[in-house]
Amino acid sequence: MGGKKKLTLKQMERASVKKDEQKGRKSSGGSSAEKKSAGIVLPDPKSEKTVGELKKIKALTPYAVASRFDLRLSLARDLLEELERRGVIEYVSGSRNIKIYKPAD
Repeated sequence: MGGKKKLTLKQMERASVKKDEQKGRKSSGGSSAEKKSAGIVLPDPKSEKTVGELKKIKALTPYAVASRFDLRLSLARDLLEELERRGVIEYVSGSRNIKIYKPAD
């Protein structure tokens, strides 16, 4: 029968940051949690500009696309899947976690 376990440094840091955020919210008028707006727009897979940007990348991975277009990884995966369906890019290799594509000839 022991007491409460000692927190790791990372856990203490997270608790401290969380406590500071809660104090900041209460003093700023008690508004609810401020979240990023969901205004992230998926680039149009039909536009020539998008396709042209993608053809410059040798190995198309979700991370490369997300970095280039400033997207979330989930949106980058969706974009790559849509482009594969349209025949703009083709699947090369991958696993459950990552898929690698290349521009179609």
